[in-house]
Amino acid sequence: MSESSLFSPVYLGDQHLENRIALPPLTRSRANPDGTATALMREYYAQRSGAGLVIAEGTVVSPQASAYANVPGLFNKEQVMAWRPVVEAAKRDGNAVYCQLWHVGRQSHSSVQPDGQPPFGPSAIPIKGFTYRSTDGRIPYETPRELTQDGIHEIVQAFGSAAANARDAGFDGVELHAANGYLIEQFLDDGINQRTDEYGGSLENRLRFLFEVLNAVIKHIPANRVGIRFSPSSDWMDAIDSDKRTLFSTVIQRLNSYSLAYLHLVEPGISGATNSSQAPDATPTKELASLFNGTVIATGGHTKESAEELISSGVVDLVGFGRKFIANPDLPERFRQNAPLAELAPHGLYSGGEHGYTDYPALDSCPS
Repeated sequence: MSESSLFSPVYLGDQHLENRIALPPLTRSRANPDGTATALMREYYAQRSGAGLVIAEGTVVSPQASAYANVPGLFNKEQVMAWRPVVEAAKRDGNAVYCQLWHVGRQSHSSVQPDGQPPFGPSAIPIKGFTYRSTDGRIPYETPRELTQDGIHEIVQAFGSAAANARDAGFDGVELHAANGYLIEQFLDDGINQRTDEYGGSLENRLRFLFEVLNAVIKHIPANRVGIRFSPSSDWMDAIDSDKRTLFSTVIQRLNSYSLAYLHLVEPGISGATNSSQAPDATPTKELASLFNGTVIATGGHTKESAEELISSGVVDLVGFGRKFIANPDLPERFRQNAPLAELAPHGLYSGGEHGYTDYPALDSCPS
């Protein structure tokens, strides 16, 4: 790559981007209780529309797919209609806007499941190293119900339907959330998936669910408008596999036959939404990125300088900035001007109104 700047143009699939700065998907829990997007969400994404690529927050593909209140969905017409003005606002600077499609699997809880029963997962293995954030505080995760094959097929179709709904809502493309120990990764990891049918056991079988989901999605959206996100070195939410290097090397190389829009890698040393100590056997982003024959995005703890180094050295093509983008809605302009960055406030990350969400000032409104 001859250009090294975050502000050099790049193609994402068939779309031209003016810069290489991505707003990664960030759960903020400002949707209505029925999963419809809000006017406040419209303002939030409009404020951050300077990113070359905006990836909207995790958006559930069915009522069963959710873990928490006030996260958006794309499984009915009302949700499609509510997303349209939000997507339009996010596109106001001529960038690309994708939607992350999400199913949490065993990370949910009976208190938010439509039938009041424990959530579903590949196998009846509970999360033991973490606790569920309920409205009454932290509580243990439940033992999930093992999905039947009919249940698996229903979820695959739900991803396909959500992709069609994302298209109808105006999104340019979609990202499959296969990171952070959510359902797609639950099928990949042999520490979670202990099925004995064609969806478990061998690596080939554990990849099956992911590729069935991908094939369902590309029936509605071209493959060059579909991305996928992995967190290859994280064990957050007990996302444990006996050989993650082989697992993710294999799946990434298999994805090359699809000519996807991008591969999105969460950096080692990131656990969910926070920093953590990097495992001694973590697989470097550079190693996995080199296996993918397309656009690569890296997200996790980067500064402007480290991002430019990654780009100029040809390791990745775009860099995502999560916490920095929350606190600095005009982050690209601050980078362009080498202006000071605001600090992330501890309040309002996952709930509330405008406080801690849309009230971070832009440069032109900051006191001099």
